[in-house]
Amino acid sequence: MDIKSFKGALGQIAEQRGISPEKIIETIEAAIATAYKKDYGKKGQKIKAKFNPVSGDCKFWQVKLVVDKSMLYTEEEIEEMSRHGRDPAAAGKDAEEVREGEAPKKFVFNGEKHIMAEDAKKDYPKIKIGEEIEIPLVSKQDYGRIAAQTAKQVILQKIREAEKETISIEYRSREGEIISGIVQRVEGHTVFIDIGKTLGILSREEQIPGEFYRPSQRLKLYILKVEDTPKGSVVMLSRAYPKLISKLFELEVPEIASGTVVIKSIAREPGFRTKIAVVSEEEGVDPIGACVGQRGTRIMAVINELGGEKIDVIQWQEKPEKFIANALAPAKIVEVKVGEKNTAVVFVPEDQLSLAIGKDGRNVRLAANLTGWKIDIKTSETPAEPADAEGDLGKKPKKAKKTKKSKKEASEESEEKTEESPAEEKSEKE
Repeated sequence: MDIKSFKGALGQIAEQRGISPEKIIETIEAAIATAYKKDYGKKGQKIKAKFNPVSGDCKFWQVKLVVDKSMLYTEEEIEEMSRHGRDPAAAGKDAEEVREGEAPKKFVFNGEKHIMAEDAKKDYPKIKIGEEIEIPLVSKQDYGRIAAQTAKQVILQKIREAEKETISIEYRSREGEIISGIVQRVEGHTVFIDIGKTLGILSREEQIPGEFYRPSQRLKLYILKVEDTPKGSVVMLSRAYPKLISKLFELEVPEIASGTVVIKSIAREPGFRTKIAVVSEEEGVDPIGACVGQRGTRIMAVINELGGEKIDVIQWQEKPEKFIANALAPAKIVEVKVGEKNTAVVFVPEDQLSLAIGKDGRNVRLAANLTGWKIDIKTSETPAEPADAEGDLGKKPKKAKKTKKSKKEASEESEEKTEESPAEEKSEKE
């Protein structure tokens, strides 16, 4: 393969895998170094390769660690470890792995990996203990079948590792965002979603109760978090997380995306009902109207995405009495009394009691979660009237005064009307 073809293949792999060309070149260098060691190196050697993608040339070095006697096991220590069944070579390997950033630990001297400080300073006068020297090696072009196969496996493995690392970094930066995905397969209660460069996992706990998933179904999901597992990073998705609602409204309502309308709080029971409290940051903008849209088009788009889940949009109020009353909608409230420790007593007419509580207590439970107040609902003998535009809640509505009349006065009044009517008719005719 000529250099032009090589560069084209390099760019194609980088684009398909989402890996930088520099990372791929590092992978190729590691593979060539492995192949060189397989055919021309010795056991214990550390080979470094440098590949030039312009000329296609490759240079090799043997890397050695500069050590002194204080870093090495003595012969007595080695014999003592052997008597106790410990492998000195293994102990030395562990020591070298943790050497950086820690106090030096002893290990067994290996001429292929180590060089004594006094010997190293002959060629490298400024070298320090703990540093590495690179000894040039003769370049080779021909490799055997086993070495080539080993190099191929190294390249594939390194590219997979780099790809997983890139995916992990990308999706970690997108945690808390919404993403569109396609259901690839369903295994038991776990759904695997194709979200582009990898598969996301939708566990049973993050699914909407009663929602069924089928292959090739397109869904919008919330990126919950990226977990590290022995097999790599896994993207955890959610359809039940409350913030999915706010992200869906951001897509459908330009006023929320621009910050004109702000979602103050969300309370959700997935698959059943959601309440969101909104407020406008600019005068003249109706926050509820902006979320509902003309003829309900905006809110219906969100409801359809959630499979018909009911959504109540209420106006946020700074005063807790008004906010609690709004949160219990559609029930009509007579009075709200705020107590200590975030507790409130709400009085409703008897015919509004079941509506305020909701099916299975869902309405009052969501209202409590939305406002952050413990709500106790009690019945009131006074029937409720709709609140005026100013939100005058907590005032008992006044009844229209009626003057009571006795039965005798009522009958006399009706008789007078009966007697007067024929006379009036006669005068009209004349």
